[in-house]
Amino acid sequence: MNGLNIADNIVRLRHDKKITQEQLAEFIGVTKASVSKWENQQSTPDITILPQLATFFDVTIDELVGYAPQLSKEQIQRIYQRFGKDFAERPFEEVIKETQEYVKRYYSCYPFLLQICILWLNHCKMAESKERQKSIWLCIEELCGHIKTNCKDMKIRGNAIVIQTLVYFQLGRIQEVIDELEEFSFSNRFDNQSSVLLAQAYAMLNEKEKAESYAQISMYDNVMNLLANATCYLWIHSENLAVCNETIERIERVAEIYKISELNPNSLLAFEHQAAICYLGHNDNQKALKYIDKYVKNLFNLFSSTDFCLHGDTYFDKIKDWFEKEFDNGTNAPRNRKVVLEDAKKTLDVPPFTILNGNLEFEKIKSKLKELN
Repeated sequence: MNGLNIADNIVRLRHDKKITQEQLAEFIGVTKASVSKWENQQSTPDITILPQLATFFDVTIDELVGYAPQLSKEQIQRIYQRFGKDFAERPFEEVIKETQEYVKRYYSCYPFLLQICILWLNHCKMAESKERQKSIWLCIEELCGHIKTNCKDMKIRGNAIVIQTLVYFQLGRIQEVIDELEEFSFSNRFDNQSSVLLAQAYAMLNEKEKAESYAQISMYDNVMNLLANATCYLWIHSENLAVCNETIERIERVAEIYKISELNPNSLLAFEHQAAICYLGHNDNQKALKYIDKYVKNLFNLFSSTDFCLHGDTYFDKIKDWFEKEFDNGTNAPRNRKVVLEDAKKTLDVPPFTILNGNLEFEKIKSKLKELN
């Protein structure tokens, strides 16, 4: 990850073979002085010599020069978390430039490129202007296109498609969202059944632990997807108060039964935010304030966690390994805690919430939000 290490590698490989500089020079057909300069980083072997050196040491050319185009999952997680922290502490353009250099270095490491797309998507709003944000969205679109065209891993390609459509939303290219996702959704219509089938299969083999794990994964995933879809449904039916009321009532029961505010408060935030907007649209300020208050309380639940990571609970007690395996970033949050905190504190300072400015209860809730740390 620190560039080419051909000098150190030649020294190491030569010592492993227990040969002198003279012996290596004789085999390759160069002078001892040339080998000495390679090892002291005064020069590098001519490109035509690399295959001969690699053959002599019985390694690939990549191994010889120390180039690692692929990163492990652990390395990807470390790099992502480091850049997430950098976005919170360093100038935005400085961090973006460094991430772009990493993209060039690992242009064939598709799991890493996918995480860079997610990193950019989660932080591009920190750019100094709308035009700069747009340029980053276009970079994400281009990188996702590269992944879709060249990556053979269907899961990674599928994730790239979803990220690319998120960019289309930002750019207002809605027809492209439909064109891309309708075919993708149809081709993956059985995907959400895999955990159910695995749970059944392991149960039939009397492997209870694995059966329980996959059953929990399926339940957890479906509950979280239900919350996300319900939030979208509120937005779609924002003018139909009866539908909104019923949707909110049903989701509240689900959230209570599954203890979502403790299990995954982040999944409730968007729903409560949208519920408040819905009631503001129908001039019901009291109900809007109720959900604004719930929203702020869940923010405090979210930030009260010291590790700020995905987790299960006493019921979902067998999904931790799934988080680590399923997500390239593991249980870690997609954005640095400090960045999320600063964004959260501003969420009530924008329309349509500004209509409540001056309302004593609203001002009290906003003051409480500012205390979030």
